[in-house]
Amino acid sequence: MRESVKRAALTTVALLGMVGLVLALTVWQLDPPARDLVVLAGFLLASAGATVVISEAARRFGPGPWVRSVRGRLVLVSLLTAGIALLNVGIIALLMFIEPHDLWLLAGLVVFSSGLSIFAALALSESTARRVRSLVDAARGMSDGRMDVRVAVGPHDEIGEVASAFNGMAERLQASFERERNLEQARRELIGAVSHDLRTPLASIRAMVESINDGVVSDEETISRYMRVTQSEVENLSQLINDLFELSRIDAGVLELDRDESSVDELISETLEALAPQAQTRGLSLEGDVDDNLSAVLIDTRRMQRVLYNLVQNSIRHTPPDGSISIRARDAGTVVEVQVCDTGEGIPERELIRVFEWSYRTDRSRSRDSGGSGLGLSIARGIVEAHGGRIWVNSDVGRGSTFCFTLPKAPAQAMGR
Repeated sequence: MRESVKRAALTTVALLGMVGLVLALTVWQLDPPARDLVVLAGFLLASAGATVVISEAARRFGPGPWVRSVRGRLVLVSLLTAGIALLNVGIIALLMFIEPHDLWLLAGLVVFSSGLSIFAALALSESTARRVRSLVDAARGMSDGRMDVRVAVGPHDEIGEVASAFNGMAERLQASFERERNLEQARRELIGAVSHDLRTPLASIRAMVESINDGVVSDEETISRYMRVTQSEVENLSQLINDLFELSRIDAGVLELDRDESSVDELISETLEALAPQAQTRGLSLEGDVDDNLSAVLIDTRRMQRVLYNLVQNSIRHTPPDGSISIRARDAGTVVEVQVCDTGEGIPERELIRVFEWSYRTDRSRSRDSGGSGLGLSIARGIVEAHGGRIWVNSDVGRGSTFCFTLPKAPAQAMGR
């Protein structure tokens, strides 16, 4: 409403200014009688008012459904302009007592000029109409699924701005479409991997239980061994279900963290104590190295413990016997950087950017015992990023890998830097 009032006020001031200018020029050049000057002023004001009314109606309601193209609208504008000019010139000529044959000549010149203006409008609007058609064709192409369509921007006018905005929108939609497609592919791979990891232990459990129930196995030693294997498989299934539940919360962005000040030294010590037996079983050395006077960190201790477990267990699976694994922690300014280094098989460079994806395995033939369903590294990334840190990996095929992640320092420690 305020914009409409402001626009009406500016239009009124401009039109009154033009009427005043015309009257001043008339007085200066012709010095007409007062009566003629009053009539001229009245006509100019009436003509200006009619023009404002027509323009406002066109702005509010448009030119009508029968004018469907930009070129048609430009021609309509030219016709209206010529009509208004012809009407003004005719009436002014009558007021000034121009001879009839002079009036007809003047009218013919105005009509001729109107035809030229229409021709110019059609010629100049051709490029505009062509650019608009290209935008329409591109939009239809995108609606048909062709996300790579783009339009030429051309001159930096309003249509050029629309074309530039369209190309930007198309690029974002294409990127979103690619992410959605990659996500869907990752989900399919995850479902396939998890299905395999569920089916294999379930088949083993079923076979052993049926053997016991059917009396195929009757000696206590074999039954006891079957029960131990069954218990182990159930624990594996439980861990897999927990992984899926944790990953779903990370993916939904609803992972709740219970942060507190913690010591990285204690975090690493507990990891070494818990996973040392696994490393020894594989013939691996497992050690830790923490900088002196390392700052406390603000973390969810239980979940960060899981991150370290996942990374170290991943290194254990992929490091051959007689290899070594070390956990290091160092001060890195406002954060603490933790590294898990191994002398394992390494990761090819082309696969480094995918190791944290769902269900991704560098060796697709791995079972859960050796490679898992690919959830461990994805969960580790989700937990680290939920803490505001980042995680990455450096690797050299045949020489080993180093997984690194950062942890935020406790506020007092960070300000003390």
